[in-house]
Amino acid sequence: MSAPDASPFTHSHQFNHVDAKAERNTRQVVFITAAMMVVEITGGYWLNSMALLADGWHMSSHALAMGLSVMAYVLARRYAKDGRFAFGTWKIEILGGFSSALLLAVVAALMMVQSLERLFVPAVIHYDDAILIAVLGLGVNLLCAWLLKGEHHHGHGHDHPHGHDYGHGHGHDGHRHHDVNLRAAYLHVVADAATSVLAIVALLGGKLYGAAWLDPVMGIAGSILVARWAVGLLRESGRILLDAEMDQPVVMEIRDVVKEYFPTAAISDLHVWRVGRNSYACILALVASTAIDAGEVRRQLAIHEELVHVTVEVARA
Repeated sequence: MSAPDASPFTHSHQFNHVDAKAERNTRQVVFITAAMMVVEITGGYWLNSMALLADGWHMSSHALAMGLSVMAYVLARRYAKDGRFAFGTWKIEILGGFSSALLLAVVAALMMVQSLERLFVPAVIHYDDAILIAVLGLGVNLLCAWLLKGEHHHGHGHDHPHGHDYGHGHGHDGHRHHDVNLRAAYLHVVADAATSVLAIVALLGGKLYGAAWLDPVMGIAGSILVARWAVGLLRESGRILLDAEMDQPVVMEIRDVVKEYFPTAAISDLHVWRVGRNSYACILALVASTAIDAGEVRRQLAIHEELVHVTVEVARA
């Protein structure tokens, strides 16, 4: 049996990447959202608009959630060189996204309860002022979405020098991952924009057609929409936190490398998990009927640049 052969990859910036622009834009969005939150909550209570009030409380939770996103960036940067984090601090950002998703779910539940209550106990709504505030809120949300757009889904692609497509077509489109923490902030802003649109529709319907019931109904619709986004984000961030990555394309690529270059070896153990936005660690154990150099196995795997930390162990059959 050969001794475990660790890869030469070190704990580099690939493990500790913190997007300064994303952090700066998220911080700006927190301040803007907090200011608009005060306006909408005050206006909702003063004008008796459930749709406007729901949008304001919704926005308040988002200000808190995006504050968590900023905190995650700050902590990830502060502890980037802390040796206690074996693979860097990237998962602090994922934890921030998961926490934001939980808050999003709580907001959806509160919106549903408040809207159902107002559906059965209606109140007089001051439509003109409420519509003005709702339109202002939508404008603020669109501004915040613009600040965060494009940053939450950027990725990378790369070609492999050996000319093998491994069934995935050179470009590695399947390996593109976005900033989950930033996506959480972006989804909060989009959810705010959606509830603002619903609030405007409800208020216009009540003003023009006397359909006061639209106000709480739109609040219910908004809560369902927000709940769906929360569930999706919980699934994505939870998957990463639990290292549920064994169905990623890179796993099949590792198997293909072993099959093509080391036909006398069989994989006895394989563990792959993500340690960065587009970076994976791998532990590979082989059982071979002929002598195989673990270093050569690592060199062949190195064509997949998303594998930033590889440990190989080879045992004779």
